[in-house]
Amino acid sequence: MTIFETAKQQYSYTEFVRLLEALMTEGKTTGPNQSDDYLHYARLNLQRMHRWDKTFQLRADIAAFMENVTAQDWWVITEGWCGDSAQNLPAIARMAEASKGKVDLHIVLRDENPQIMDQYLTGASRSIPILAAFTKEGEQLFRWGPRPVTAQALLTAWKNNPAPVSFEEFEKEMHTWYTLNKGNAVQDELMQLLQN
Repeated sequence: MTIFETAKQQYSYTEFVRLLEALMTEGKTTGPNQSDDYLHYARLNLQRMHRWDKTFQLRADIAAFMENVTAQDWWVITEGWCGDSAQNLPAIARMAEASKGKVDLHIVLRDENPQIMDQYLTGASRSIPILAAFTKEGEQLFRWGPRPVTAQALLTAWKNNPAPVSFEEFEKEMHTWYTLNKGNAVQDELMQLLQN
């Protein structure tokens, strides 16, 4: 048993998207923060996920590898308002799907499961998404997140010198990077972790 099995609720990718859609019809998102900003981010992120679900192409080498991966559980900690999650979770879900049942993907919400999130901090931060992979016996294989290395470098550079660029401008730059990268970074990084 892993700490993830203490989650109040877990979702498949499809269930998670349906949850976000249902909440959005009520003018809500996941988590306790229901501010206008968070609702705005949640709306944008749902649109991003829908776009990725229609356009994302899993590379042939990744698809072939995933068909032969050992059985495992992937647990993702996230929230509906998280931009990095909207950009990476569809690719993670597509990789799990390509395993033809060998990878079971479970999604848990950060803010209703602090006992889980606090085991997977990024430094002192509750940054998401976090993917933790386990064998069927509960041994952790790897962890990934909250974003690809190049995206993390963009964020770190902005945090070290934010003055010339507002957060809104930086966010546009980050999401442009994700669009141009087409999910290749997350595929490459997860493939490397799976091969180790």
